[in-house]
Amino acid sequence: MALRRRCWELLSVGRNRGRGGASLPATRKPAPRPEGDPLGNEAVASEFSNRNPRNLELLAVARKERGWRTAWPPRDFWHRLRVVRTQHHIEALVEHCSGRVVVSASTREWAIKKHLYSTRNVVACESIGRVLAERCLEAGINFMVYHPTPWEAASDSMKQLQSAMTEGGVMLQEPRRIYE
Repeated sequence: MALRRRCWELLSVGRNRGRGGASLPATRKPAPRPEGDPLGNEAVASEFSNRNPRNLELLAVARKERGWRTAWPPRDFWHRLRVVRTQHHIEALVEHCSGRVVVSASTREWAIKKHLYSTRNVVACESIGRVLAERCLEAGINFMVYHPTPWEAASDSMKQLQSAMTEGGVMLQEPRRIYE
């Protein structure tokens, strides 16, 4: 009971008791100006620690794992496009060099599947390429490596997927690593 009375006292402090409405102050005071040197914000710290783990990759300075030269597919990449074709669906993945899947698109997704006549033909590959390119740009991935096998490179559907990715703004070749 005492708590309820205390709450009503706090709420009724700003009210005008005669009319029952809230009272507004008659005069307005200007907002106080911040004191200090406006150029003080332009000072740069002498030591800087970078907390973005992908920054070295974006600057093309990060180390690429080379692996064995006889291994297929080669391991010297930061991001790799991998296309998995099953009997009924097509799935495209962007893998980081650590093995994690960063971005993916598949004809198993209902948002893509509902616009397709077939989940396996050339049009499906082109649609997957467009969607994956858009998702890559949203994730900040502009460059990646694609190493198709010779029989994949010759197929029309993989050519359409590659062209849709490049038209979407993603380069299917990474910049060379800058050695210091």
